[in-house]
Amino acid sequence: MKNFSVDMYINGESVSNSEKLTLHDPANLKVVIGEIPMGNEAHVNKAVECAHIAWPQWSALGADARAEYLQSTAKYIEENIGSLTELLALENGKLLSEAKAELVASVNVLKYYSTLTNELNEDKVIENEQGKMVLTRDSMGVVSVIVPWNFPVLLGFMMAAPALLAGNSVVLKPSTFSPLTLTKILRHMAGMLPNGVLNVVLGSGSTVGHEMTVHPRVRKITFTGSTEIGSKIISEGSKTIKNFSMELGGNDAAIVLSDANIDEEMINKMIKGVFTFCGQICYAIKRIYVSKDRYSEFVEKFTAAADNLKVGHGFNPKATLGPINNKPQFESVQKLIKDLETSNATVTQVGAFVEGVKEEDGYYVLPRIVTGVSHEDDIVQKEQFGPVIPIVPFETEEEAISFANDTEFGLGNSIWTSNEERGFQLAKRLQSGSVFINIHQVGASAVNMPFGGYKQSGIGRGHAVEGLHEHTELKAIIRRTDM
Repeated sequence: MKNFSVDMYINGESVSNSEKLTLHDPANLKVVIGEIPMGNEAHVNKAVECAHIAWPQWSALGADARAEYLQSTAKYIEENIGSLTELLALENGKLLSEAKAELVASVNVLKYYSTLTNELNEDKVIENEQGKMVLTRDSMGVVSVIVPWNFPVLLGFMMAAPALLAGNSVVLKPSTFSPLTLTKILRHMAGMLPNGVLNVVLGSGSTVGHEMTVHPRVRKITFTGSTEIGSKIISEGSKTIKNFSMELGGNDAAIVLSDANIDEEMINKMIKGVFTFCGQICYAIKRIYVSKDRYSEFVEKFTAAADNLKVGHGFNPKATLGPINNKPQFESVQKLIKDLETSNATVTQVGAFVEGVKEEDGYYVLPRIVTGVSHEDDIVQKEQFGPVIPIVPFETEEEAISFANDTEFGLGNSIWTSNEERGFQLAKRLQSGSVFINIHQVGASAVNMPFGGYKQSGIGRGHAVEGLHEHTELKAIIRRTDM
C-alpha cells in the first residue's frame, strides 16, 4: 500500500525530525498507512517567530488579496477530491461518503470566508452630537490553531480560514490521530503563501500543543476539542493574556414532544444525528428525551431502524458505520459499554458487521441503545462520543427543558414537534449555543450560521461573520466635539 507520510512545513520549507509516529488504518490495524515526524519545542519556536515576522506584510496585503488564497485552496481540494477522499477515509475511519462530505464542506468554508472581505474593508462611521467615531478591525498577530481528530480538514479550515483572511499569521497543529489529509492540503496552501504566514507543526499536544499555548508571541489560540484539554489551554495561555476561541465538549439533547411526527423520515434523521461517524461529533445527539406517551413507540421504531446499520471498513460500500478513530477513544467507549452491561440499564445491541469483517481487525463497535435509565445516570450526564445512545422518558415539557439544561455542557440541542412555532418558543429556554427544530445532524449548522457553546462547551463563536470577527481586534478611532 502507498505510504502517505508527510512532513512539517515551517517558513516555506519542509521540516522533518528523527522521532517518527507510525499511523495505522483504524479499520484494519495491521495496515500501516504512513508516518509523521514528531515536532518539538524548537520547531514551535521557529514557526512562531517566523509567523511573527511574516505577519505585518501579510496583514498589509489586504483582505481581497488574502481571499484569493482561500479560493485557490478550495480549487485545489476540488481538483483532488478523489484522492483526498480516499486518504481521509483511510486515516480517519470515515466512510468514503462521509470523507467526501467533509472535504466538500471544507471547500464551502474556504469559499464562504473569501466573500467576507467587506467586513474588513469597510469601517463603520458614527457621527452624532458627541463627534465622530470610526470603528475598524485590525488583525491580532500570530494565531495558534489546534485541530481535533474527528473532522480534521473541516475544523482545521473552520479555524484557519477566518484567521488568515483577517490578516493573522498561523501556526497549526493537526491531530496525531488524523494528520495526513489536512497536512497535505495545508502544505499546498502554505506553498502559495508568503513564507511564514502558514506553518504546520506536527506532534503531541503535551509538547507541541503546550508550546503553541504558552509562547509569548502567540496572541490568540483557536481550539476545538475536549473541555478538559480546553480548560488546560486556557489556564496555560492566560499567563500571557491571550485571546481564546474554544469549541469544547457537548452533551446535546434531543427532545421529542408528544405531538412529534414519529415517522420514517423523522427516525432516519435521528439515526443520522446519533450515529453518523459513530457519534464522534461534538454536536451529535448524545441523549434523547421522549414524551412518556410516545416513548414505547419511539424506542421501537428507533431500535428497528438502528438495527439496519452495518459496521465495516469505510471503503466497503455496504458499510453504514466505520470504526472508532483511535485507541484511547475506542477503549473509552468499550469501558462505557462494559459499565452499562453490569448496571441495571437495558442495553440493546443493534446492527451487524459487514460480511467478512472481524471485530478484532479494527476499532469496531456495534451500536447500543440504552433504556431503563434515568436523567441522573452517568450515561445521560456524560458525553459518550461513540455509538451509544440513552433514551429517557419525560412527563411534561417543563421537565424535558429542565433535563436538557441540567448539564455543564451547552453546545446544541434539538426539539422535535409538529408545531414549529411551539418549537421555536421552547428553544429560547434551552441553554445552548444552537437549538435545532426537527433536525440535529452534521450540516444542520452551516458555515454562515454562528456556532459555539454555553457554559463548559466553549468560549466565543465560530462560523459566520462572528467567526471572522473573533480573529480581529476592534479599534475605536474617536474625535470628540462635545467636550
